[in-house]
Amino acid sequence: MSNGELSRKDNSIVFRNAKGNIYLPIEATRELYCLGEVSFNTKFLDFIAKAGIVLHVFNYYQQYSGTYYPKEYLVSGNLVIKQAKTFMDSRIEVAKAFVRGIAVNIHEVLYHYYKHDKKELKEYLDWLKRDMPTLLDKQSDIKHVLFIEGQIWMKFYESFKYFLPEDFVMNKRVKRPPDNPINALISFGNSILYTRTISQIYNTHLDQSISFLHEPSEGRFSLCLDLSEAFKPAIVYKTIFELVNNRRIQVAKHFDKKLNYCLLNEAGKKIFVEALEERFDNVFTHPILKRKISYENAIKYDGYKLIKLFVEGKEFKPFSLKEMM
Repeated sequence: MSNGELSRKDNSIVFRNAKGNIYLPIEATRELYCLGEVSFNTKFLDFIAKAGIVLHVFNYYQQYSGTYYPKEYLVSGNLVIKQAKTFMDSRIEVAKAFVRGIAVNIHEVLYHYYKHDKKELKEYLDWLKRDMPTLLDKQSDIKHVLFIEGQIWMKFYESFKYFLPEDFVMNKRVKRPPDNPINALISFGNSILYTRTISQIYNTHLDQSISFLHEPSEGRFSLCLDLSEAFKPAIVYKTIFELVNNRRIQVAKHFDKKLNYCLLNEAGKKIFVEALEERFDNVFTHPILKRKISYENAIKYDGYKLIKLFVEGKEFKPFSLKEMM
């Protein structure tokens, strides 16, 4: 998060700034997130590329700028062909699966508050469980599927007023740049999740550019946008709600007044990133694998589920908070 310089020192990564040097063992490093002004040279980039380390860069406004992506080492032309064929033959069904995954996990998050006397949430829960699936099943056009996805998120945002403090209630979703504290938290959290998903896809044979819910286009990794959708409620939003409701993040203390409270200050950024890291590292027992995995690994396992769909035709179901798989 600090400003400084990243470089190679022997077989380690060193971060230098006015406070001194910090050494990072390369064997224990998978990703680097540059959230401050950080300089580096091509010698350093070559060093981390050989170690398979992915480097993500964020700008001053805490928005994701881009990724330095090492040469892919898991390349499968056969899988790319099958991934593209699935897009051509079954895009709508796969896109619907992603939307169902969003709805299932939002339902689980809201049900937690409903159980704790937030009975006003019942109409949202009923719509997600009863009405939305019927609407989605009828659709045969990707634009209509995307419209329903938008409705799910809008109803979710509307529900915030029932369980968040007034200064964190959302009037509307604004992304670039965010215009209030809750939008700032969501945009920053989603950016962290997108980059983590890029890194997980890098460790599979999937092609980052062929997506199903989001439109594939030039110059972006659109599959990470698909794969991260079901994890937003489980990772980003649960983290935000817990931090806000437990008053670990407060508008007066943790946002920059000069920018109308639409950006986290250094203290707020540190609290939020640490909480997200804890969430990614949280483990649970996978009911099929019969062993503990982290939320971070669950993202990669969703990638493997997609591979099973492309290769074996096995139905794809995104990660479910209720089933924990």
